Amino acid sequence: MSIHIELPRELRPLMKRPLGTLYRGKGRDTIEKFVGKLASPTKLISVGDVTTFHLLEAGIIPDICIVDDRTKRKPVSRDVSARNRDKVYEEVSVDNPAGIITDELIKTLCEAFASEKLLRIFVKGEEDLATLPVILMAPLGSVVLYGQPDEGVVFVEVTEEKKEEIRALFEKLISKNQNNELDKIRRILDGHKYP
Repeated sequence: MSIHIELPRELRPLMKRPLGTLYRGKGRDTIEKFVGKLASPTKLISVGDVTTFHLLEAGIIPDICIVDDRTKRKPVSRDVSARNRDKVYEEVSVDNPAGIITDELIKTLCEAFASEKLLRIFVKGEEDLATLPVILMAPLGSVVLYGQPDEGVVFVEVTEEKKEEIRALFEKLISKNQNNELDKIRRILDGHKYP
């Protein structure tokens, strides 16, 4: 049986708040607003199909992109899906239902951060909560970009302070779903290697 963290209904409003700086706008215009701040992040990670698409269209290649061929719970266009399957990426698939973070997703992220390859993580289910473990697991100095539906793109600089903020949010999730096996997930998110 797989281990997973489920987002409790009462905590869902927390996930609607941007976890970093929100750049408002649509498409490539939004990317142009923060492209100068990208510099040379340790790792660049994009979460979401539309954000990944616009980054690739602007010639910005994330080290890791996490997509599910859906936006706002509807299938993305063929153009978006095709562009996100850029040949520079090695693809890994992972099962992760909506509103849940599975141990399979966490294991895949752990391997992705240890790899030097450009990786496309294709989520069968939903990738919206992947941002949380990504921020916790990304090396300091990384940048995580994800879409805020109908608003723009959120730019998260991975600092020790940001990790502490996300760790506190994760503790709320884990304590609501308390189970001894979740300690394994907690250890991995705190920087230990996947067994």
